[in-house]
Amino acid sequence: MNTKLTEQLNITYPIIQAPMFLVSNVAMVTEAMKAGIAGCIPALNYRTLDELRTALRALKANKVEGGSFGFNLIVNKSNIKYKGQLEVICEEGCDFIITSLGSPEETINQAHAVGIKVYCDVTDLHFAKKVESLGADAAIAVNNEAGGHRGNLSPEELIRLLHGNLSIPVISAGGVGCKADIEKMLSYGAAGVSVGSPFIASVEAGVTDDYKQACVDFGEEDIIMTERISGTPCTVINTPYVQKIGTKATWIENLLNKNKKLKKWVKMVRFSIGMKATEKAAKKATYKTVWVAGPSIEHTKEILPVKAIVANLVN
Repeated sequence: MNTKLTEQLNITYPIIQAPMFLVSNVAMVTEAMKAGIAGCIPALNYRTLDELRTALRALKANKVEGGSFGFNLIVNKSNIKYKGQLEVICEEGCDFIITSLGSPEETINQAHAVGIKVYCDVTDLHFAKKVESLGADAAIAVNNEAGGHRGNLSPEELIRLLHGNLSIPVISAGGVGCKADIEKMLSYGAAGVSVGSPFIASVEAGVTDDYKQACVDFGEEDIIMTERISGTPCTVINTPYVQKIGTKATWIENLLNKNKKLKKWVKMVRFSIGMKATEKAAKKATYKTVWVAGPSIEHTKEILPVKAIVANLVN
């Protein structure tokens, strides 16, 4: 499994353990590195910059040959912590940064100055060409089988489109739950894959056993799209609570979204409300259950250590 991704990150297998809000943590990424893959954590999983710095130092201390680690940054204006997070990451150092939901230009410039690679989430060729022109080291092709916020194109369509029109590597995000899925993505032209949902049901994941067990008990047919989390379509498990609140934005949100001056603030409020609901469901038992996951949980049959999940993906 030697690819451009394994060469860039000096990892054994072309797999990134995807950054997942509230789920990813130091223990998961440490075990990912030991298993020969890369691991990534959303910077937003840490409430303070000091906590983020502590995590960075722990991962540097845990770094092993054949593994690498990085952090995910939300780079649009809704993340008021972005600039401070970028500064801390560049001060402490890591192997790579994944950018989402905005222009990565500032991140690329600052990260490259200290030797950190930058991979950018994209859902279409237009934005992929843009990040390539800004100097991104790879494009992460977020397809319509990804968990959380996803794209509109199928894995094959998006990978082939980007691979045929970019000079930088393409990393596929979405639709991978077993070795056959990885081989399929590589055959389309991907240099590697970003895998998230299968790792939710890991021993090391920092969420409730109920959330982990839901990824075992539910399958591909139980994943639906909702706008009620962040204001942007997001995939979740179709629990009774999700059914109760519905999946569409409220009429008042739709009305306010038509106002250019108010649209940004409406999205910020919806994002804040949605993230708090997700955090409650992830961290403690609650009837208001909102569990973010993708259709690849179809392959999740039991709660396992990260090293066993990686073994299932590569063997």
